[in-house]
Formats: sequence, structure tokens, C-alpha cells
Amino acid sequence: MRAIWKGSITFGLVNVPVKLYAATEEHDVELHQVHDADGGRIRYERKCEVCGKKVEYAHIDKAYDDGEQTVVLTKDDFSALPAEKSREIEVLEFVPNEQIDPILFERSYYLEPDSKSPKAYVLLLRVLEETERTAVVQFSLRQRTRLASLRVRDGVLMVQTLRWADEVRAAEFESLDADITVGEREMKLARSIVSELEADFEPEQYVDVYQQQLRTLVEAKLDQGEALDTAATFGKAEDEGAEVIDLLEALQRSVAKKQGKGADAAGDAASKGDGDEAADTADKADKKPAKRTKKSKSA
Repeated sequence: MRAIWKGSITFGLVNVPVKLYAATEEHDVELHQVHDADGGRIRYERKCEVCGKKVEYAHIDKAYDDGEQTVVLTKDDFSALPAEKSREIEVLEFVPNEQIDPILFERSYYLEPDSKSPKAYVLLLRVLEETERTAVVQFSLRQRTRLASLRVRDGVLMVQTLRWADEVRAAEFESLDADITVGEREMKLARSIVSELEADFEPEQYVDVYQQQLRTLVEAKLDQGEALDTAATFGKAEDEGAEVIDLLEALQRSVAKKQGKGADAAGDAASKGDGDEAADTADKADKKPAKRTKKSKSA
């Protein structure tokens, strides 16, 4: 990995020199745009409206237009800002780990100690672990002041940039203003479904199915060209059956499917109108101990 920023964490009078590394990366299949008529590549060029010439990034500045006049800001102007010059990750406060809402998280970065003696780095790491606290920090990166969380992950300090509070929209939906009643039978069935799917989260077991299928499609097209039969490549789409409108019926079918009874048994239970069998099963599931599916790491 290549460090994208160097500076230091400051809390109290303690200074911790660090290097910043991007902690995540994309693996999407790279695609570009072409003309559907002849396959010609579609390109976007940066052209000056005054001289009509193509302009390289090195010769592009930024500007602000208030409607009457334009102010051009050069790279030197940006670098002169005090915040841009700062190389400190300033700790503002230490908060309980659970108090930062995940909706605020943006990008994640690893911090590596950048000194001959990483003692101060390890000290901060251990005190965060012991106190179960996250540091709320502020620093400048790529011409922006960033609010961020500083926490421990797998024995390494990690910074995760946060959205500012006014960047999060309020969730105000009229559809939730109505007085909605959920019956106990529906709750029992829903609890049963949750119980069947309980597990410890292990992100390694999940893959980007769309990207896998896209790669398969690209490889098949390279091999077969326009004669590609997508049905033969991917198989026919599974028939999910008729659309279920009634919530209780959908819950009954879900429980029956988990029991391995199939759609016919679920349909029979639903047609009786009372859902006693599914509800009884759900009631029993409520009394069972929680199902654990996490596998041993040594297995």
C-alpha cells in the first residue's frame, strides 16, 4: 500500500506520528461507453470555452461564480489555507463506541506509526480498547476539513471520515404517520423467520454476485460473440410463483418454506384462513434457544 497522507495524532500533549492508507478498494469490472451503431469509443474531453483547446489537468484551476463575477482560485490559493497546511489529526473528544451512528460513516483509512518508536501509537491503541471509546477527530485531507472517528480494528488504528450532521437527511415519510396495528400472530411468524436466520456476521462468506455474473457475461461474449445464448450461460430465471399481497400469507409461506414443506403446504395453510399450523410452529420457535451458526475458526 502507498501512504496518501502523513501527519500526527494529537491528544493532550501527546503527539503520535502516523501515515494514512486507504483501507478499502473496488473490484468492479471496468466498462467504458461506446456508440451502439458502430462500437466507437465515447470520450469526454476537457475543452476551454474561450480558446476551444483541450486542457490538461495540470492547467485547470477552480472558480466560484456568484452570478455577477467569477473568482478564480489557484492551487497556491488552496495551499495557503491554514487548515490545508495542518498535518494534525486533532482529538476533540472520546465517546462510547456505540454512540456513532453508522449512517455517518464515509471512507476508511488505516494509520501506521511513522516513528522509530511506536510506543505512543500503541499507548493510544490500548487505551481506546480498554476504555471501549472512539476518538472523534478532525483533520484536513484533499482540500476539505474532515470530521472522523478514530478506533481500533484488528490491532491497528483506523480513521473513518464522518458526514457532518447537516448532511444527513431527516427520514420523514407520510406513509408511516398512519396508526398501523401488527397482530400477535404476525409477530410470532416474523420472530420464527428471524430465529431461523440468526447468525454471527461473517462478511467473508458474501460475494458480489452481480460482478461475478458480469465477468461471466464478458468472458462468454469474448468466446462466443453476438451468438451468445444468455439462457444457456446463466440458466433460466427461477419462478418465484404468484405475487403475495397479504402479509400474513407471506409470513406463512416463508415459515412453511423453511420447514421444507414447499409452496403447496403453505398454500393449504393460507387457504384455511387461520394459519394455525404456521403460527403454532412459530410459537414453538419462540421457545427454542437461539440458533447459532458461527463456525469454529479452527474447523
